[in-house]
Amino acid sequence: MRFEISAAIAAKPEDVWRVLADVARWPEFNPAVTAVERLDEGEFGMGSKARLKQPGMPKMVWEVIDYKDGTTFDWRTKSPGVATVGGHTVRAEGDGSHVTLWVEQTGPLAPLIALLSGARTRRYVTTELNSLKARAEQA
Repeated sequence: MRFEISAAIAAKPEDVWRVLADVARWPEFNPAVTAVERLDEGEFGMGSKARLKQPGMPKMVWEVIDYKDGTTFDWRTKSPGVATVGGHTVRAEGDGSHVTLWVEQTGPLAPLIALLSGARTRRYVTTELNSLKARAEQA
């Protein structure tokens, strides 16, 4: 299963990135994430890990597997039978930004997980984008 969503944001890319890459603060503005615990020290980047709690889901550890400062980070979490990768991209567009978020699940249990929780996954990614947009535009 893959779900992707994009939107224009009326804020400079560096301002959007600052909000997006500060994952520890996501619970302050994103109701799809109730808790984040960074599992490493220093700046968020390649190899960084965080434990996220989302409503109705177990805590999951996400590890950054691709990182380009100011533009992109992808991270992955694994559970028995399925790997989930979430992507986040910010680029300049006119006077503002364009953000794309996506999630992809692979593995032998991915079709079952998509059937059982695909609607929730799509709702959470959409909530993340809408929350990011609101937070970045008010900054």
